[in-house]
Amino acid sequence: MTPLLAAALVGLTLATAPLAARAAELQVLAGGGIAAPMGELAKQFESATGHKLVIRYGTTPELIKLATSGEPFDLAVVPREVFRDEPAKAKIPPGPTIDIARVGLGVAVKAGAAKPDISSEAALKQALLKAQSIATIPASAGGMQVLKMFERLGVAAETGAKIKAMAGPAELVTAMAAGDAELGLFLINVLTAPGLDVVGPVPAGLSQDIVFTGAVAAQAKEAAAAQAFLDFLQTPEAKKVIEAKGMTP
Repeated sequence: MTPLLAAALVGLTLATAPLAARAAELQVLAGGGIAAPMGELAKQFESATGHKLVIRYGTTPELIKLATSGEPFDLAVVPREVFRDEPAKAKIPPGPTIDIARVGLGVAVKAGAAKPDISSEAALKQALLKAQSIATIPASAGGMQVLKMFERLGVAAETGAKIKAMAGPAELVTAMAAGDAELGLFLINVLTAPGLDVVGPVPAGLSQDIVFTGAVAAQAKEAAAAQAFLDFLQTPEAKKVIEAKGMTP
């Protein structure tokens, strides 16, 4: 932990001193694509404040289901698409949410495998047509962008039979590392993992960033501690961790 980050956390600890005397357990919903920075930052926040974070990660449909299940949560850091669902949006106070991080799509292969040319839209199209199998997470916000990209390239019909649908980021990485799919298309930060080689980002004209946005729940039991963690995620030092994990604050 850097001195600046330690100072930021100390400031947050002092700001929530009454809560620190009674350690809060925060129930957090988070998108699977932001798991790497969230995991590291949660540990730092816990160490500095004494609070505990219980984070449930999921795809967009899973997060909508969790948010609307009636089970309480304190904070959400999820793809914007979650709060485009009206029942899920009703679980947070009216007003703007806070964008925490964004990331675009990338392509990966198994470590050591030949990397296709994806330097242009035409090259990526040919790589997709030649690939025997393509791993992604169709149910997620990132996976939905992958499917839209296939449509824009005019290869949706050809790629449909090749798609290996994964349940989440961990399953995608495991499958790719085992050689179960020739290409992996998903959020590029997720693809930067042991056992995979990142080919690169998809051409700029094809990628729409997935934005992870944060909000304290309307019925949060630990609203003050949840707001403190949300504030912490916006500090310059926390943003450095987010950048180091392949995302843009």
